[in-house]
Amino acid sequence: MNDQIQVIRGMHDILPVDMPVWNQLEDSYRRLAESYGYQQIRTPIVEKTALFQRSIGEVTDIVEKEMYSFSDRNGDSLSLRPENTAGVVRAGLENGLLNDAQLRLWYWGPMFRHERPQKGRYRQFYQLGAETFGMAGADIEAELIFLAERFWNRLGLQGIELQINSLGSSECRNKFRQKLVTYFRDCYQSLDEDSARRLETNPLRILDSKNPEMQSLIDAAPRLIDNLDQQSSEHFSQLTEILDYAGVSYELNPRLVRGLDYYCHTVFEWVTNTLGAQGTVCGGGRYDGLVEQLGGRANTAAGFSMGCERIIAMLIDQDQAHAAKSCDVYLLSRGEQSARVAQKLSESLRDFMPNLSMLVHSGGGSFKSQMRKADKSGARIALILGESEIEAQTVSVKFLREETEQIEIAQVDLPDRLLAWIEQSNI
Repeated sequence: MNDQIQVIRGMHDILPVDMPVWNQLEDSYRRLAESYGYQQIRTPIVEKTALFQRSIGEVTDIVEKEMYSFSDRNGDSLSLRPENTAGVVRAGLENGLLNDAQLRLWYWGPMFRHERPQKGRYRQFYQLGAETFGMAGADIEAELIFLAERFWNRLGLQGIELQINSLGSSECRNKFRQKLVTYFRDCYQSLDEDSARRLETNPLRILDSKNPEMQSLIDAAPRLIDNLDQQSSEHFSQLTEILDYAGVSYELNPRLVRGLDYYCHTVFEWVTNTLGAQGTVCGGGRYDGLVEQLGGRANTAAGFSMGCERIIAMLIDQDQAHAAKSCDVYLLSRGEQSARVAQKLSESLRDFMPNLSMLVHSGGGSFKSQMRKADKSGARIALILGESEIEAQTVSVKFLREETEQIEIAQVDLPDRLLAWIEQSNI
């Protein structure tokens, strides 16, 4: 009987060999977001279930089928966060961040949805995102799009295209809703089970159906963008004018509605055809009503989120992922007294070179086995400290990646010499 406990289906370990590309992604995004004036925020991964019911919408796949929800010991219904916008708004309201202020925030962290695992999509997945508050114009939406496009360029990714649409104001959306209901009622027999259920509760969600048998029916449905009021049309025109002037390519997708109830006016997605059927790598838009919906004063807001696993899959597929960095130095010792001297020497070298990547041999073993481990570590230089070196206050230096004679130098000279060798090898 195999009683070994394994990872939960749909979740995954991120192993040390995988971490360089994850650090590449997060570090690149952090530097970019901060260069645009965005500040980082971190919110709990567990929130009250009501937060997502009120923000995402109770008649959504996420709330109905995909949330990990449970009752705690006090009987409160809690959920692992399926997305982070609601949590950021909750934190902003609770901590007074949204009071008469323009705010730009960015975040990174794990989200949870119980859905069918597939390439680049897991039940625990990571998102990078940005949220902005207090800016009503199309200019902030354009900024979010510029930020995302610059991120793809910095990562060296190809094959990501921008799709945009307008959902209009709540008023014109309500009028369009009636028109859509009338259309789908006339062809009710052709609706699948999910669409029939959504017809009375949230008919716009039908437009987001991924059922291939529904696509011809959806294609023939009325288009929201053809039913915008004047203010909504002008807002969307301002966005397209900014994008056109900046030379940003985009496709108008009138069926783009996003999967969450809180969006209004502009919505956008960055999509690719390299990840199979689930091709969205970044999605967002405007959600002006959410702050008030969660109990705050009416406020304007816009943002986006992007799936880290999908971007990492593209980085690997397109040979843009950073490889694991080999250590610079491997310090080994031989003799009874040498191990403690080696540890002291290693700490003095780290004091002199804070960014030095160095492995100090631990666990004993013969000199031959230590050298094998030094070579396997990928280090470029092996420092050898034996009893004779300790007595002479020297250290032996062996260059592992080049045909150079082993040398012996004074320990007091080692920091400067080591720094010079490493800088030269990095040129």
